[in-house]
Amino acid sequence: MQTVFMGDLHLSADRPDISQAFIRYLNSDLSDVEAIYIIGDLFEVWTSDDIAEPFTDEIATHLKRVATSIPIYFIHGNRDFMIGKSFARKAGMIILPEVVELDLYGIKTVVLHGDSLCTLDKAYQRFRSFRNSSFVKWIYRNLPKSTRQNIAADIRKKSQKSNQQKSYTIMDVEQSAVDSLLLKTNCQRMIHGHTHRPAIHQLADNKQRIVVGDWYEQGSILIVDQYTANLEQLPLLT
Repeated sequence: MQTVFMGDLHLSADRPDISQAFIRYLNSDLSDVEAIYIIGDLFEVWTSDDIAEPFTDEIATHLKRVATSIPIYFIHGNRDFMIGKSFARKAGMIILPEVVELDLYGIKTVVLHGDSLCTLDKAYQRFRSFRNSSFVKWIYRNLPKSTRQNIAADIRKKSQKSNQQKSYTIMDVEQSAVDSLLLKTNCQRMIHGHTHRPAIHQLADNKQRIVVGDWYEQGSILIVDQYTANLEQLPLLT
């Protein structure tokens, strides 16, 4: 048996190739899979559950079908932090806290989206703290739909512009943040996404940090079983 992790799919209506690749995976033979973890940024942007698009309903339908036999767990990312209980029910997903500790085939593993580890990006961390406020989320949910869509589009545009000006180091995780979380959770392995830099990093004291890949140029999944952990690519067909 195996457990699958994925993140940073950034599904959107203008990238049907990514959506179809994800649906193909969900329709593939998953008989050996005992759980699926989607660790953030399933969608490119998510304004709220009450603003649905045809393609998001299609994604939810396929997720729900799989979830009848395989549990699908979801951790919020920085692009879809507004996904709520309504969409989760529609998709059959179980929403988890932003940091989760697992006993993964005998290896203590901490799983998260990963943006909280990018501590050198001070401006983003300030925004992240503001964004995660329950009061801010409440205000946002109660704004008119058009206002929420405009705010989301503006944040996305500013984020893309800001990222072009930031160094590789600032946009990556900070090693002391990684070490601190592994120590705090007493875990041997960490699995995260967000940075779009898929790799399996061997750390000191026989610890390990695994980064799942994004789905911009290809699909990417992490398959973990009792013996190995492997990153695999899935093709995007046009």
